[in-house]
Amino acid sequence: MGDMGIFGAFEISASGLAAQRLRMNVVANNIANASTTRTPEGGPYKRQIVTFQAALHGPVIAVPEQHGAPAPRLPMSTTADGQRPLEMLQERMQVLPAGVEVGQVSSDPTEPQMVYDPTHPDADAKGYVKMPNVNPVVEMMEMMGASRAYEANISAMSVSKDMANKTLEIGR
Repeated sequence: MGDMGIFGAFEISASGLAAQRLRMNVVANNIANASTTRTPEGGPYKRQIVTFQAALHGPVIAVPEQHGAPAPRLPMSTTADGQRPLEMLQERMQVLPAGVEVGQVSSDPTEPQMVYDPTHPDADAKGYVKMPNVNPVVEMMEMMGASRAYEANISAMSVSKDMANKTLEIGR
């Protein structure tokens, strides 16, 4: 954890918990709208997909470069008089992500399912209805994945708490 401090692991796990909670909410919304054929935008409901990305706005963590990856530019590498005292150090360092965040929630681009139901109020002239592109089996798999990731973040938080407690016991 290095420069991150004792609470860095908690912050990373908390960001994972928040991201997975949003993922579960989106999946629940997909399941709830699996039969919605008419939306305010027009047409059937479109399945939503959550995309995650590394959270780089948290604490800055610097570690030695690995496998030849280029180091990003560190902020404030130039002093007021134009000197660059961190430049040589920066060449051997890189900034690590400080957790996860939701990059975007987007609509699934797959086409709606065409179902023959001439009695449905949204049926076309041939009797076909455009149904949402939501597959309940896929959504349940997504929910299970989000649930497992949530549990993993809870476990990581618990281990971090135990390590912090052990560290405090050593100081007694």
